[in-house]
Amino acid sequence: MLGAGKSAWSLGLLPFFSLCLFLHSSSAQIRYAIPEELTRGAFVGNIAKDLGTDVAKLAAANLQVLSDSDSQYFSVNVNTGIIVVNDRIDRERLCGQNLRCFLHLKLAIENPVEFYRIEVEILDINDNPPAFPSSEITLQIYELASLGARFPIHQAQDLDVGSNALQTYHLSANENFNLNVKARTDGSKFPELVLERALDREHRAVHHLVLTAEDGGSPPRSSKTRIAVQVLDANDNHPVFDKSSYQARLVENSPSGTLIIKLNATDMDEGPNGEVRYSLGSHNSDALRRIFSIDYQTGEIRVQGNLDFEEASVYEIEVEAKDMGSPTMEEHCSVTVEVTDVNDNPPEVVLTSFSSFLSEDAPPGTVVAVIHVKDRDSGEHGKVQCHLPRSLPFKLRKDFEHQYSLLTSQELDRESVFQYNVTISASDLGIPSLSRYTVLSITVADINDNTPQFERASYDVVLKENNQVGEILVTVSATDPDLDQNSRLSYSVLSSPGKGPATDPSAYISINPTSGQVSAKLPFDYEQTTYFQFQVEVSDGGSPALSSRTVVHVFVTDQNDNAPGIQFPLTGKDSIVQLRIPRSTSPQALITKITAVDLDSGRNAWLSYHLMQATDPRLFGVALRSGEIRTTRALQEQDAATQELSLVVKDSGEPPMSTSVTVLVLLEENAPEAFLGLSAHAAESESVPRLTLYLIISLATISALSLVALVGLGVRCVRRDARATVGCCVKADTLRVPPNTLLGHVQPSQGDATVDVQVTATAPPAPGYRSCFSPVSDISEFMFMKPSVSHGNGSGNSPPDRSCSTE
Repeated sequence: MLGAGKSAWSLGLLPFFSLCLFLHSSSAQIRYAIPEELTRGAFVGNIAKDLGTDVAKLAAANLQVLSDSDSQYFSVNVNTGIIVVNDRIDRERLCGQNLRCFLHLKLAIENPVEFYRIEVEILDINDNPPAFPSSEITLQIYELASLGARFPIHQAQDLDVGSNALQTYHLSANENFNLNVKARTDGSKFPELVLERALDREHRAVHHLVLTAEDGGSPPRSSKTRIAVQVLDANDNHPVFDKSSYQARLVENSPSGTLIIKLNATDMDEGPNGEVRYSLGSHNSDALRRIFSIDYQTGEIRVQGNLDFEEASVYEIEVEAKDMGSPTMEEHCSVTVEVTDVNDNPPEVVLTSFSSFLSEDAPPGTVVAVIHVKDRDSGEHGKVQCHLPRSLPFKLRKDFEHQYSLLTSQELDRESVFQYNVTISASDLGIPSLSRYTVLSITVADINDNTPQFERASYDVVLKENNQVGEILVTVSATDPDLDQNSRLSYSVLSSPGKGPATDPSAYISINPTSGQVSAKLPFDYEQTTYFQFQVEVSDGGSPALSSRTVVHVFVTDQNDNAPGIQFPLTGKDSIVQLRIPRSTSPQALITKITAVDLDSGRNAWLSYHLMQATDPRLFGVALRSGEIRTTRALQEQDAATQELSLVVKDSGEPPMSTSVTVLVLLEENAPEAFLGLSAHAAESESVPRLTLYLIISLATISALSLVALVGLGVRCVRRDARATVGCCVKADTLRVPPNTLLGHVQPSQGDATVDVQVTATAPPAPGYRSCFSPVSDISEFMFMKPSVSHGNGSGNSPPDRSCSTE
């Protein structure tokens, strides 16, 4: 195979064969010729036959093939000695326009060492048609072009060579042109159009021709291009003005764009030869060109600069009209412009002294600017008067004939107006009068004359206990209408003597001095603190600094974070209670009572009692609300001597929390009664005791009176100033105070009733009271709670005393 030419044979043994070739070797050259674009596997030649040797000997001589090129165009079968095409051969890519194209191979055999050179000539086939650079060609020829004029056309290119290359051109039939083909020394041919008959643009403006290029292949291949010959008009007429000179009159200071005169020149030619373009002649000065302009299409002369009678009273303008022919033809005329005098010089205002910054505490009469006025005109036209708008806190004072002073006329307030644009108008006494306006921008500099103000007089925050450390409680915000450093606010929390969040808030909360965000430094416990307040002070960065304060009320709400605690009976570490009862105990007899207390409040402290497991579930029952354990039937001899009861006390929080207790009831023959003085037949009553009914009515009355008092207090706070009123810390519509239980956690059972009443009052919160019924029996014994102590600042740091005393 051809690839073997780069094997170890050619790399390792080539020096050895070179030496053998020098000593005793023979060589021969074989030539083949094949056309290009043969398919892969096409036959090229038989080496064994052409060398006159046997194929078997050729294979035994270890035939090796070496290629001169990197591409593997051929392959050799060593078993048959046949050379075939291995890859597509494109003659144009390999050899370009060379007439002959060769590829070379080298064969090497052993014993004896012989080298053979194989030369394969690649023959051209007619696989490429002639191609023009573009499919359309445009020529422009003047109608006065002389006969015999030649116009070259881009030649066509053919990648083939020899007879397959481009041979001739053909031109479509026409009346005016003939085709001439010129041959160069390199053999290339290019066409020329030859004008045989004079052109007439008016007769035919465009001639359409088709040029065909054809090669000499068999069959021949060709391509075409379209030629559009545009006949151009000859420029044989010059423009002509209506008049040779023009006159115009104009007042000085005419605004820019004022039309002076419109010129008109005509040309008898057509197309570009008849298009006229106007321009100012080359003899006009640069100063005149700055004053006047002419439209190159319409011939309108307009004012574009400043006409000043004092500088020139007459202007003479030279105008030139040209057509667009080639060569161009032109005509000239003159325009005389007379300028009439008017009051054309407005007053001039010159600032001799000016201060653009003025402090807002500047007293009236402070000089802001000194103004000098003048007018280039003379007489009445040169006399100037200055005026100032009356709505501004400034006034003008005339010092001399042409000098004025600008003064402040009243006190300034930057927060109301931080900048003044003072327009000073200067007018002369001419007819008509001319004026000039000068605007002075005066910035009022700030002083620290405004105290920062909070957006609210107080803030109410409702916070759940067990909050996360770093939780943002509230963001206080204040504004200061001053500027820059005077309005840079800093927030801080004030402390007061004592203990607790209200007296030392920095231990419990922190405040961002820049944003005013108040965050918690530790979790709050509702059972320890239900409410506290603190003051926030905001100060600006002025010198001296100004400050104001606001009050933040924090109301801590309860979460169900305390499990019920068993108060009675007292249990040990294993929460097991032993109890002895006689076997003669009658049904519905009160065995014992489970009393539990939950440190939470509200619904989180509503307790319920459940019997989860029992030795004999049909023997004992527990009241859902009171926790009383009673027998449900008479005891029998076959009942086990030891009855184990597993009870669970749950609160009503979300999620609920519970505590379990185990009661061991020992059944004995002669055991004492568990509770003396209690009737065994006193079953749980479904009716509400009379004392409980009276208590509910009393509480409803007290709540109604408290609501009326709060409404009256709110109306009073609205009508009076919140700062001046001692009893009104916040407005009535935003007043919120911590919930304090006046009567709380009276848990009803079948025969007992509970009332949980919360009374709201102004901060600091009022003392809380709790009333409850005796949990020991279904007899409505009234229990009185000691008030929960709230310190003077209303922080409520001490937990409420939840012990009950029997009244």
